[in-house]
Amino acid sequence: MSLTRRDWLTLTGCGLLGAVARRASGAEAPPGSEAQPNILHIVADDLGWADVGWHGSVHRTPHLDALVKSGVELDQHYVQPVCTPTRTALMTGRWTSRFGPHVQQPSNLRALPPGTETIASALRRAGYTTCLSGKWHLGSRAEWGPNHYGFDHSYGSLAGAADPWTHRYRTGPYENTWHRDEKPLDEEGNATELVAAQAVRWIREMRAPWYVYVPFQAVHIPVDAPEEYKRPYADHTFSDDPATDDGSRRFAAFCTQMDAKVGAMVKALEETGQRERTLIVFHSDNGGLHGGGNAYVSTVKGTPKLSSNLPLRGQKAQLYEGGVRVCALANWPGRLAPRKCAQVMHAADWMPTLTRLAGWQPTTDLRWDGRDVWPQLSGASEPAERTIYIPLGANAALRHGDWKLISFNRGARCELYNLAEDPYEKQDRAAAEPDRVKAMSERLTALRRDDVTELPADLKGLPG
Repeated sequence: MSLTRRDWLTLTGCGLLGAVARRASGAEAPPGSEAQPNILHIVADDLGWADVGWHGSVHRTPHLDALVKSGVELDQHYVQPVCTPTRTALMTGRWTSRFGPHVQQPSNLRALPPGTETIASALRRAGYTTCLSGKWHLGSRAEWGPNHYGFDHSYGSLAGAADPWTHRYRTGPYENTWHRDEKPLDEEGNATELVAAQAVRWIREMRAPWYVYVPFQAVHIPVDAPEEYKRPYADHTFSDDPATDDGSRRFAAFCTQMDAKVGAMVKALEETGQRERTLIVFHSDNGGLHGGGNAYVSTVKGTPKLSSNLPLRGQKAQLYEGGVRVCALANWPGRLAPRKCAQVMHAADWMPTLTRLAGWQPTTDLRWDGRDVWPQLSGASEPAERTIYIPLGANAALRHGDWKLISFNRGARCELYNLAEDPYEKQDRAAAEPDRVKAMSERLTALRRDDVTELPADLKGLPG
C-alpha cells in the first residue's frame, strides 16, 4: 500500500515525521508545549446574550455553564451581526469586507477566493486532521464547500440554517444542500442530533492532533427540538399568549438540546482520555433575533418570541452590542485558569490565535486583521487596547478602546458611545464629542480602503 504525504501526517500524529513536516512548512512548536492541542471549536447560530444560564436565563444550559465556571469567560467577544460575515472573518482572520460586498450579508455565493488560506488549511499544514460538522454558509455549491478550503471531512448543510427535521434550506437552487464531503446526502433524523453525533464519532475515532469545527444550525429559525428537551419546560409559562408561549418553550428546548450536545462532546473527550490536551472554544455567530416566522422548507411553526440579548441593546443584523457582542468561552484544563477575560476580541482573532497554538506560522503575509490574543486569554498579559471594525454594507461599527462609533449610510449619521461608562448604549455622545467622532470616522475611512467593493466577476448573475 502506498501512502500520500497527507496519509503519513495523519498516521504519525505528533511523532517525528509530523514534526519534521511541520518544520519544513515553517511551523514551530508553541512555547512551553510538548504536543499540539486538539481544538474543538463550537459555534452556536443566533444565540442571544441572555439565552444561557451563566447570564441568568431560564434556559437550562448546565454543560456550557460548567465550561464557563471551569474556564475563561470571554466577556468582550465580538462578531459580525449576521452569519456569513462572521464565518468569513473566523475562517480567514480578516475583516469580512476584504472579500467583497456579498459577504457583508447572509449569502449563498462563494465567500472566499479559491486558494484562500483558512484556519482549516493552515492547521492541516501543521499536521492536523480537520473536520466540519454543521453549517458551512460560505458557498452553497459543492465546488464552494469546506473540502475545498482545508477540511479533510465535512458533513451537514452547505447553505444557511436547515430545518431540524427536513434538513432543507429555503425554496430555490440551494434548498437541499445536506451533504457528506460535498456529496448530496438524504437521511432521516434531527439535524442537531446528527451534527453532534458526527462530531462525537470523530472525537472518539481520530488520532491527535485534530481540529473539529461544529457550527450548529441551532438555535436559528426554524425552532424545534425532540420532545425530551421540551419536557423540563412543560410546567413553565413563558407567556399568556398561546403562540408566544409555545414558541418560547420550543426555543428554550432548542437551547437545552444544543447544550446537551456540547455535553456529549465533552463526555467523549473525557472517556477517550483527551480532555486535558483539548482546547474548547465556544461562541455564537451573532446576537439573538427577537422573533420571526419560518421561510424554510419546513412544517415547523414560526416563533413570535425568540432570543433575548438583555441588558445589551439591539439584536441580530444590528450594530448595537446585542447584535455583535456574544456569549463566548475558552476551556482547557491545566492551561487556562478559571476567570473572566476582559480582552476586546473578534472572531477574526481565532485564526492567528489557534494556528500559533498549533505551531504554524504563515510563510507569506496573509494580511490578518485579527491578532493572536492567547497572551490575554491565558492571563500572561493584561488586556490590550485595540480596534475592532465591523462592516455591514453602507453601515459600520468601529470600537477603539472604550469608545464605539456606529456610522450609518457611510457617515451621513453617526452615534458614539463610551462602553466603559455606558455598556448598554443608552447615551449617544456624538453631539457632545464632535472631535472624537471626526477622529474615529477618519480611522474608519482608513480601514475601509482595503475593502473589496465589487462582486467577483465569476459570481455576477448567480443566485445569492
